[in-house]
Amino acid sequence: MEDYRQADLDQPLRALLDFAVQVTRDPRTGGEAAIVALHGVGWSDAAILEAVEVIGFFNYYNRLADALGVEPEPEWAAEDDDEGSEEGGNEP
Repeated sequence: MEDYRQADLDQPLRALLDFAVQVTRDPRTGGEAAIVALHGVGWSDAAILEAVEVIGFFNYYNRLADALGVEPEPEWAAEDDDEGSEEGGNEP
């Protein structure tokens, strides 16, 4: 799945993923209003903190790799192909 917005997800998970996209694009869009909205669909402070940590680390490492010009390892593409065939994606 390339776009979570096309998946059949429950509202709490969709809200958390929307939050992840939002703060990835502009970290200033987080804050109290965003946290209150996540509380409103059932996320605890601990879960929100953990999500923000994961989002931040993921974004940090992506920017670091991009800035250094790190290219994907060839075997990563092979792994992606294998995953696609398990899901019926690339195989006839």
